[in-house]
Amino acid sequence: MANTKISNAVAIAQCNLLVDLLDAGAGAGKLRVYDGAQPAGPDTAVTTQNLLVEWVLGDPAFGDAVDANPGGRATANAIATVAAAITGTAAWCRALDSNNVAIIDGSVTATGGGGDLTLNSISIVEAVNQSITSWTVTQPES
Repeated sequence: MANTKISNAVAIAQCNLLVDLLDAGAGAGKLRVYDGAQPAGPDTAVTTQNLLVEWVLGDPAFGDAVDANPGGRATANAIATVAAAITGTAAWCRALDSNNVAIIDGSVTATGGGGDLTLNSISIVEAVNQSITSWTVTQPES
């Protein structure tokens, strides 16, 4: 059985590589928030879940990863407020590059809930502006 372990420096480098993939393509990437069950991963298509809100990311989307002890953590650069497409309860998020290639899926919680993406509220209301409290991506070391 394999038992590969990576160093903290490698975890930080991998985190940078991961978030830098969101900058691929001719434009900025996107962050989408959905209701319903989170798929197995970014390679699994969205099916019955509803797209509640979509943000256009900065380009670059993230700053440099830092030591999260253990691992690397990158924090998203500022993202403008946008109006929600429909009303629903935010459950998970998917980040895509500008070519619509899914790169990252993550959890969504209200501020203080510990999710990858935190919003002021997970109760999304159609046409009401939505803002992001914080969004981080973490690559653990082993």
